[in-house]
This record gives sequence, structure tokens and C-alpha cells, in this order.
Amino acid sequence: MNSTRSMIACARTASKPSKLVLGGKQWAGKTSTKTPASSQIRNHQNGRRTFHAHGSRKSSLAGLSEASNPAMAFPCLDALESKSATLEARSLSSGPEPSYTSGVTQNYHCHDSLLLDWGGVLPEFDIAYETWGKMNADKSNVILLHTGLSASSHAHSTKVNTKPGWWEKFIGPGGCLDTNKYHIICTNVIGGCYGSTGPSSIDPADGKRYATRFPILTMEDMVRAQFRLLDGLGVLKLYASVGASMGGMQSLAAGVLFPERVGRIASISGCARSHPYSIAMRHTQRQVLMMDPKWNRGFYYDGIPPHAGMKLAREIATVTYRSGPEWEQRFGRRRADSNKQPALCPDFLIETYLDHAGEKFCLEYDPNSLLYVSKAMDLFDLGAEAQRAASNRRSANIERLSSRNPDQSSAGQASCTLTLPDSPYEEQPEENAPNDLSEPVKQSFTPPRDLVLGLKGLRDHPALVVGVGSDILFPAWQQREIAETLRGTGNTNVTHVELGEDVSLFGHDSFLLDLEHIGGSLKGFLG
Repeated sequence: MNSTRSMIACARTASKPSKLVLGGKQWAGKTSTKTPASSQIRNHQNGRRTFHAHGSRKSSLAGLSEASNPAMAFPCLDALESKSATLEARSLSSGPEPSYTSGVTQNYHCHDSLLLDWGGVLPEFDIAYETWGKMNADKSNVILLHTGLSASSHAHSTKVNTKPGWWEKFIGPGGCLDTNKYHIICTNVIGGCYGSTGPSSIDPADGKRYATRFPILTMEDMVRAQFRLLDGLGVLKLYASVGASMGGMQSLAAGVLFPERVGRIASISGCARSHPYSIAMRHTQRQVLMMDPKWNRGFYYDGIPPHAGMKLAREIATVTYRSGPEWEQRFGRRRADSNKQPALCPDFLIETYLDHAGEKFCLEYDPNSLLYVSKAMDLFDLGAEAQRAASNRRSANIERLSSRNPDQSSAGQASCTLTLPDSPYEEQPEENAPNDLSEPVKQSFTPPRDLVLGLKGLRDHPALVVGVGSDILFPAWQQREIAETLRGTGNTNVTHVELGEDVSLFGHDSFLLDLEHIGGSLKGFLG
């Protein structure tokens, strides 16, 4: 009986006209033919709200049956989560991943401390290096080869590591770096992760990994460490200092720091000071890496590395390594599969290429090394004023270190004190710049006086400077600036080569690929 009554009550309730409360009164939806004026105004004002309310009710009802469209699939995110799970399982069973070693190298351990430009100190350090060719009796045929940002010392295969190196075709008997004539030395820079001391190394003071307790570096710090290796090998003077990309910066720095110990200089796709665009691109890479929760402010070595942040950072970097015209030829607007529905995950061929480049790299290089080495590139400036400021800092820090009690802690001496302002930073125009920042920038076609003074120590050094017109990371104007600056010092032995887009479309990566033009120019210069 009770159930029957309930069913009847429900039926009666359903058959009654619905009532709407308006202005504190109830209005029967079916029997009322007039709407109060105040309610008409309110309904007009809230038309959009009423529409959305009806839409929401419809959506709620539709949710009980079927959505208007199927949910999007995200295989790229599934793969990311799967990789994290795999790395976590492996970390629990066999220790943290990955190992960044790239094969057997030689190692030089320096027991003497290295004072860094921004006040940090390495109490001792390792330099991983590899060599090719035979050193002559007086050690006058040595070429120091400087690497790019993420390269190891493995520039060419060796008997103990037969894997092809990053400059495999450029080095060898009769090659651009002719091992019949020269003894080539290539190091992994300090701050790196391929055997040289870096953030993943053990701090001898406490037996723990440096992580982000590692001090800020400069290109000059890296070069000073390399010359400690040369000291250990008994090499008093280099036949040549050679480098491309970041190595091109170091090659110049070696001549500036040790002009009497460098015979000639080759700088390929490098610069004498970092410019805003390249700083901006590296800043973006660091930001996406540091925003990865697994980065953990640099202390991730006992867990899962921030592979997602590293993958994105590498994809951003890859965009700057090649040129648009080359990608137009290689990929165009083609999709990976034009028969499939477009996706938010990698879909165009260019997207799949970037995705592959990021995926391949994300566990091959230490994330903290990327942060430190890329920041050192940003700080690079061989202008006289920057050199003077660095020299003053070093003098002050030497005095501080020599006067400090040996038992006194050095914590905080070289720590970062930068804080964000209450209001955003405002653009600060340079001295003598126009007040109206919307005015077109006037280009100068003469080398900056400050840079000429900074490179004056290279006046008598034969120099080869190579640039590539399709390079957007180290644009060709920067190599022209180096050449003109060196000539501005009075150097009459400067060879400047610029490859136009009709010759090379490989952009910044041309130094890795163009054996004919870049390799040929280098071989001719070295003699």
C-alpha cells in the first residue's frame, strides 16, 4: 500500500505546473499569462545568465547519455607518465637514473683549488679528456678543441671507445684536424657531466653531490681549468685554439686569458659576447626545466630526473639549431599521417622531429649541467669593462679567501642574493640612448670600442672566424663583429668566412655537418 501511494504522489507531483519564484512571489509556469514589469526587466538584464542556466541543465542531462564529441587521446602524455613510472621502478631497484658517461676517457685530477669568477671555489676538480695524433718532442703541435654546450670530450672515436664522435669526419689522418700533423686534445668542460667536475659530482667537503650548491661558472673559468690540464701535460703553448658554438666563445677566451700560450685562434659560429636573443632562448629552456616538479631545485639525483623539463628544453633548443628554409625543404606542412584526425600531441612532421630530438636527449645530459653551462654562455662578454669587473671581483675574492680562517665556513659567500622586486622590472635605456624607446634602433657598422679594447691582446694572433647566414642562434653579424673587432685592434691576419644560405641551410648546426666549407676553411687556416 505504501509503495502504491508513493507512486500516485509522484505522478501527481509531476502533473502539476511548475512554479517559479520571481520577486518573492510564486508564479505558476502554465497558468500565468503575465509577467510583472520588474521581472521582465530582471529577465532582460539576466538574459545571458538564464541562457547559460538552461544550457547547463541541458549539458547535465546530456551527460547522462552521451557527450557531443569523444574525448581527445593524448598518447604523448601517456608516454611521459609511462617513462616516469619506469624510471621510478628502476631507481628503486638499481639506483637513480641515468648515468651520463659517454665511454672511456682519460682523466686529469687537479688537487689545487680553482677560484671562479663569481666567487665560488672548487677545492679540487677533474677534467675528462681524449686525444688523437702524436705529440711531437717539443709539444708545439698541440691543438685544444673546445666543445659546444652539451658535447662530451668524445669528438672522434678511439681504440677504447669506438663509437663515432661528434666531429668524427673532421678529425683524422689528412683531415681538417690532421692527426698526421697535430696532437688534438678535447675536454669535457667543468660544469659538464661527462667525467669533468660538475653539479652531479661529489663535493669533497661533505661527500654529497654538489647539485645546486655548485657555484656559478663562466666561460673563462672553464678555460682556466683546461689550462690546468695543459700545465699537467707540460704543454707550454698551443699551436691553435679551435672551437665552434660555445667552443668558439672559449677559443677566443683562451687567447684573451693566455695570449702568450696560444698561437692561433679559430672561432666558428661563436661570438665575443652573448646577445639578447640567445640569452632569451636559453632562459626559456632553463625555465621549463626548473618548472618540472621533479627538478626539485636541483636535488633529484636520488630519484626521478626531470626528464619532461629536459625534453621541452631540448625541443626549444632544437628550434634554434636549424633554419626555417631547411625545415621547409625537409618537412614542409606535411603531417605524420594525413588520414588521421589532427591531434594536440605531435602531429606535423616538424612536431614529431622536435619530439624525437627532445626524447632522445632528455636522459643523455644532466639537467643541472644544462642550467650551469647555459648560464655561463649568457654571462660571456669579452669587452674591456666586463673583464675589468671580473678582475676586480677575483682580486677581492682572493683577498677574502686568503684572510679567512681555514675553519671558517664559506657558506653564503658566493650565494645568490637576487630577489624579485615589488613591481616589475622596467626597461632601462643605455646611456646616450633615445628617450623614445619606440624609435628605430640605429645600427652601428663599426666594432664597439669596449670590445676592441677587450680583444687587444689578440692583435698578433692569426685568426679564422666563420659564420653561417642561416644561423639564428649565433647570427652571422656576430662573427662579422669578431672579425671587424680583431681588425680594429690592428690585427692584419684575420680570415673571415661567411656561408650564405645558397651554400648552407643547416643553420647553427652547420659546424657539425658542413665538412666541405667549414672543414675546408679550417684545414686551410691551420696549414
